[in-house]
Amino acid sequence: MQKTLLTFGDSNTHGTMPMTAASDNFRYGVGQRWPSVTAQALGSSWRLIEEGLPGRTATAACDPIMGAHMNGQIGLQIALGSHKPIDLLTIMLGTNDCKPYFGLTAQGIASAVAGLIAIAKDPDVQAKHGGFEILLIAPPVVQERGAFVAELWQAAGKSAALPAL
Repeated sequence: MQKTLLTFGDSNTHGTMPMTAASDNFRYGVGQRWPSVTAQALGSSWRLIEEGLPGRTATAACDPIMGAHMNGQIGLQIALGSHKPIDLLTIMLGTNDCKPYFGLTAQGIASAVAGLIAIAKDPDVQAKHGGFEILLIAPPVVQERGAFVAELWQAAGKSAALPAL
């Protein structure tokens, strides 16, 4: 029986290519994005569902610029309700939560990620899927350069602290 992997994240999971301007809208192809590379390595006994949305946050806060739909807490509930059953959920979020206008520390971002895990471990959610494992992935450290240098001001330090938290 084929198992299902749901990858939940932001632009890193989506496969957004490095951007030189905010208007760039380029995405790596299938076989280049990390979720599809993972699926290829797992083989035909696994089915992949990619749920990467550029700009998505781990927090329950609404992004004042990008909109309420970037709320990862709501997005995860929708994804888990839409894609049943799954056997493995990966969560890779936290980069966008480093934006200064959210006012979060690394500990605050880690707490938001813990909220995502609580959603996924909810007994009703687990029962609807027949139980699934969760793999938490720390996002890469933010590089404060390029098209979003101002938007991600002081994000490198916060993001570098996330793996340990």
